[in-house]
Amino acid sequence: MAGRGKLIAVMGDEDTVTGFLLGGIGELDKHRRPNFLVVEKETSLAEIEETFRSDRGPAACPARTGSPCPSLSLSPLGRGFLAREDVGMILISQALAEQIRPAVAAHARALPAVLEIPSKDHPYDPARDSVLRRARGLFAPDELR
Repeated sequence: MAGRGKLIAVMGDEDTVTGFLLGGIGELDKHRRPNFLVVEKETSLAEIEETFRSDRGPAACPARTGSPCPSLSLSPLGRGFLAREDVGMILISQALAEQIRPAVAAHARALPAVLEIPSKDHPYDPARDSVLRRARGLFAPDELR
């Protein structure tokens, strides 16, 4: 990626993702993987988590009692945003981050940065933001003034 900037990935409801896409962040990489995920009622939790994270093995498919999901393989086309070299920031709606909280909380690297954002139906709650809680732990209360 030398000489090129990093992408911003976005995960959320249709209105949130559409707003960012209209703002110009939509991209496809050389493997034709988008840098966004529109989560609808039919989107499975396994698909959401797999799109976010960089697992070492295939995701278990709940409908197939623990066997790997064929559509969620870790081929270059199935790698999550955390595993992609071209993604520098992941914007995820806070309501969606709550659904995959263990995966979001387990991310400890600086890049890609994970930022929880509000959505149309769910206002931002700083008390539920695990990234903000970790950042506050880095500073003494006196330094924040």
